[in-house]
Amino acid sequence: MANDGSMIADPPRSFGGMLRYLGPGFILTASIVGSGELIATTALGAEAGFVAMWVIIASCLVKVFVQLEFGKHAIHSGETTFEALNQLPGPKLGKGNWATWLWLLMMTIKPLQVGGIIGGVGLILNLLFPAVPVWVWVCLAAPTVSLMIFRGKYRFIEKLSLLMVGAFALFTFACVAGVQFTEFAMTREQIVEGLSFWNGIPVAVVGVAIAAFGITGVGGDEIMAYNYWLLEKGYAARTGPREDTPEWTLRARGWIRVMYWDAFLSMLVYTFMTVAFYLLGAAILHAQGLRPEGFETVRTLSRMYTDSLGSWAETAFLVGAFFVLFSTLFAALAAWSRLFSDAFSSVGWIDYRDPVSRGRMIAILSFFFPALWAVLFFFFKDPVFMVLAGGAITAAILLLVVVGAVHFRYRRLPASLKPSPGYDLGFWISVISILLLAALAVWKAVEQFQKAG
Repeated sequence: MANDGSMIADPPRSFGGMLRYLGPGFILTASIVGSGELIATTALGAEAGFVAMWVIIASCLVKVFVQLEFGKHAIHSGETTFEALNQLPGPKLGKGNWATWLWLLMMTIKPLQVGGIIGGVGLILNLLFPAVPVWVWVCLAAPTVSLMIFRGKYRFIEKLSLLMVGAFALFTFACVAGVQFTEFAMTREQIVEGLSFWNGIPVAVVGVAIAAFGITGVGGDEIMAYNYWLLEKGYAARTGPREDTPEWTLRARGWIRVMYWDAFLSMLVYTFMTVAFYLLGAAILHAQGLRPEGFETVRTLSRMYTDSLGSWAETAFLVGAFFVLFSTLFAALAAWSRLFSDAFSSVGWIDYRDPVSRGRMIAILSFFFPALWAVLFFFFKDPVFMVLAGGAITAAILLLVVVGAVHFRYRRLPASLKPSPGYDLGFWISVISILLLAALAVWKAVEQFQKAG
């Protein structure tokens, strides 16, 4: 993470040269695909049918510009996420400002989401090996992912993330094609219905749609984690410390352009994956009135594959689902151990810039969080509820991310790196979409409160 000028390098100009430096966005994809796509997206499809597909697509597309602003700031400043957020204007408590403390407060709920995922891993392994109870598999999964991360370096995290997601993506697309040869074949009219946002969505599924918007595509925590992967990949170090020179500006613009490719290509991957999961849920589960719930979550989800490819596909689905959920555990733990270590540094508890202090805290958190996730699953025992609850908090975290992104764009961005009007248009579409989501979430919460009263 050194940004002392020792690694300065000109950015690649050809697409082939840029491919060598792609990867940070695909680590996010490993985290995104497991909880959002496999569980939350299919739950929404099963609940709403095709009518809410546009919500899923919009969720994947509109948030990427906020991600780009965070990534751009990391490249030109060399700052970690909380080094940057801790400089937002506003009150401070000790060394940490309001943004850091608010994030730490919101993250007290977020472990529910990953607790649902580790429970999903246990349910899958129990279906593959029924003689071993679910709780045993969960207790084995927790220390396994800890051992993989506590000393995990960037290159290992990047390669394993790509490996675990890639195979399952191919299998999922095969299922989408296979369903067209069954009684659940999708029609052109159903696809058009799903893309017709002016038709709205049923009031009964607004809550699920809000959570799905927050959790599908790149979420607030993934956006915040993106900075670490960019820094560890060396984008900022190759740009070098900021200088008001044409040479520095040229390097910064070049590495930012590489980051754009990384973010947009990974966005295409997780968008297609998300739509595929949604279509399977809408075409197969919704048509049969099936809802993934509780300990039957995984078995219900497997119907998307067995009903499209045949009974033989259940084992293949379970193996693939294991890898996609485990990839989320893996990527989430890698990100959380860095995010929390950085946040603790911002409030003065450790020194994130010191390799020894940072490594020690990452190692501690790498064992703490999986244990916490396992305990939460044993208590709640409903992966869908847990994932959607985490999705709602992810939507709230997006508001903090928006505040940070606007600050980075209009208060911290060097004038020499000012983007085009087209970029700013995309950026504000992203910001406004997230704000509208927040307003919808508040309205829904008030409505539920009034009904309860």
